[in-house]
Amino acid sequence: MQTKNIKRKTKTWLRTLGCCSFLSLVVLKGFSQAKSEKEYVDYVNPYMGNISHLLVPTYPTVHLPNSLLRVYPERGDYTSDRLFGLPLIVTSHRGKSAFNLSPMVKLPENLKPVQLYSYDQEEIHPYAYAVLLDQEDIQVDYAVSHQSGMYTFTFPGASAKYLQFNSQDGKLQWDGVGLAGQQDIGNGTRVYIYAVPESKPVAVSKLQGGQLEKATEASGKNSCIVLQFDPSGTSLKMKYGISFIDVAQAKANLEREIKDFDQQKLSETGRKIWNQALGKIAVEGESESDKHVFYTSLYRTYERPVNISEDGRYYSAFDGKVHQDQGKPFFTDDWIWDSYRAHHPLRVLLDPENEALILHSFVRMSEQMAQPWLPTFPEITGDSRRMNSNHGVATLLDAYRKGIRNFDIQKAYLAAKGAITEKTLAPWSGKPAGKMDAFFKEKGYIPALHPGEKETIPEVHDFERRQPVAVTLGTSYDLWCLAQLAKELGKTADYDLFMKQSFNYRNLFNEQTKFFHPKDEQGNFIMPFDYVFSGGQGAREYYGENNAWIYRWDVQHNIPDLIKLMGGNDLFIQYLDELFQQPLGRSKFDFYAQLPDHTGNVGQFSMANEPALHIPYLYNYAGQPWMTQKRIHKLLGEWFRNDLMGVPGDEDGGGMSAFVVFSQMGFYPVTPGLTSYSIGSPFFRQVRIALPNGKSFVIIGKNASAKNKYIQSATLNGQPLDSPQLNHEDILKGGTLEFVMGDKANKSWGH
Repeated sequence: MQTKNIKRKTKTWLRTLGCCSFLSLVVLKGFSQAKSEKEYVDYVNPYMGNISHLLVPTYPTVHLPNSLLRVYPERGDYTSDRLFGLPLIVTSHRGKSAFNLSPMVKLPENLKPVQLYSYDQEEIHPYAYAVLLDQEDIQVDYAVSHQSGMYTFTFPGASAKYLQFNSQDGKLQWDGVGLAGQQDIGNGTRVYIYAVPESKPVAVSKLQGGQLEKATEASGKNSCIVLQFDPSGTSLKMKYGISFIDVAQAKANLEREIKDFDQQKLSETGRKIWNQALGKIAVEGESESDKHVFYTSLYRTYERPVNISEDGRYYSAFDGKVHQDQGKPFFTDDWIWDSYRAHHPLRVLLDPENEALILHSFVRMSEQMAQPWLPTFPEITGDSRRMNSNHGVATLLDAYRKGIRNFDIQKAYLAAKGAITEKTLAPWSGKPAGKMDAFFKEKGYIPALHPGEKETIPEVHDFERRQPVAVTLGTSYDLWCLAQLAKELGKTADYDLFMKQSFNYRNLFNEQTKFFHPKDEQGNFIMPFDYVFSGGQGAREYYGENNAWIYRWDVQHNIPDLIKLMGGNDLFIQYLDELFQQPLGRSKFDFYAQLPDHTGNVGQFSMANEPALHIPYLYNYAGQPWMTQKRIHKLLGEWFRNDLMGVPGDEDGGGMSAFVVFSQMGFYPVTPGLTSYSIGSPFFRQVRIALPNGKSFVIIGKNASAKNKYIQSATLNGQPLDSPQLNHEDILKGGTLEFVMGDKANKSWGH
């Protein structure tokens, strides 16, 4: 064990010195072998953001790209002093582990279902985990496959060895060869496990009332089985399979993926898979820190959604049945409100085959649910209908217009249309449309309540409230997406209707203040009004998580009209600048007590929440692209760093990280549904994107650095590029986009 720890420390020390050249990739080597060259996966720092600025930290997830099986150390964040046992599967992003494993060398007098561990020497890679449970002196090593994993425990010499398995709500049973288990995780959904130790236990017991009694089966809340092993030897290995179908399928998944107990081979395979995934984008540049931020962000975009097909079958919580996948794997766990902006567009670019399967899964979900409406927050346990608006329609339009056709667009259109016109627009609700929705169709906005006015609409969530401005703006964008899809499909009447309704944001625009301002049912603006603090907790009575300063810019689909409403380019730029200059208005204590999601602040701008991601790029649309270049470098440099607090807010499993990936490459999809990208400022001297069609698109940032962030000139395949826009079709053709960078703004470029 000491030799293994020395190797780990040496490898970490070498990486810290930055002694490895990124430009020379070598043949893949094992997890515990110190290397002289860095590979793509070596730039991933799963600890980045593990200490939260305010709300939820990132989690150092161990998994393979988009795989069913995910684990991470179960603790509050990296500051937590104890581990809550060892995880066997995390069934949803940011969720707790289902099942739990506790190795022991001695049994406490009052044995609890899960042990708390002091820990040290922790090391996490995307494909492997290692930690020393220091008070017990048990070394833990873990490696993962798609639907199965393996633990190796190294005990302190010849000693007693126990493995305690826990199911929070289910059943565990030793069958003489392995441990079978199940756990309820909500909405009628169960997860199953089949675990096989390398050597058979000498005793099997269940935990009852804090004491062990001989038994091979345990069931109910916090059911526990304890396996006792021969004290000879120091190593104990245990492999297991996971399923959402049944125990037999969990066993089949294990036998298909892990045929022996060779953990090094398992981690080498995982490492290779990650290098292949991350290697779709190769970056070169001076800043090692920027590379860590880039590849860590890219790694996070592969955490979800997850492929839950198992040998051609999958369990769907959307109808509670097991289905044949008919050769098209089923994906779920996708928070679309967070992911439509950049996460889905990134997959369209890098992995259109899987993006088509994800959209096909959306259509299947719609067919399987009682109401055939496009999902908003599809999870393992079904669609939780969280947040506001129905942005799944944006993912359909964006993919379709960028050439993805391997899903039923006709069915998808009808599901999206139903989600927007038949389901209520009330946030966090899956109920049918009601009185408030009828008002929206007639008047073109969601009516707001005055402070203290009692809620009368039954569809409205007690805590989430109406969010009338956020819903009106978000639905205007959804209606534009629906109109564009209707146009693609030749549905002229729908196109005309939905295009007209896509201008509904105008109904809440206050000409005097140039903000989107809530109105009551009579059409009167709510007064008096504070654009920072009105709206209660999270501004939800009028907006949603963010205040009016952020929703001022939430017209992604018609930026020229937004500029016109604000009085033209000069005033638009002035208001953008004011966003970044406007003070919080109260102490940080008071501001964040009311607006905890509105973190990562520069003035009233919030780098920590998805509705703000496109805002720095808006300077491009009003004739000042150099300000976009400045803002992007400053914001990423301040808020996305290779350290434990290097993510400004809730990362949401790829939603925010995809913004970082795009922005560091030098462009961003401001309007999903259009085939153009808005150009920012490249962070690297070279970016090479390996396209699915076999071609490469290369972005050269000549002289690019933190200082040289301003574009002096640009060429696309040798021809001058004078616009801060890049077309998706030009990327797919392959070729070279070259920027000449400098330390002072060239205000004539891209104007």
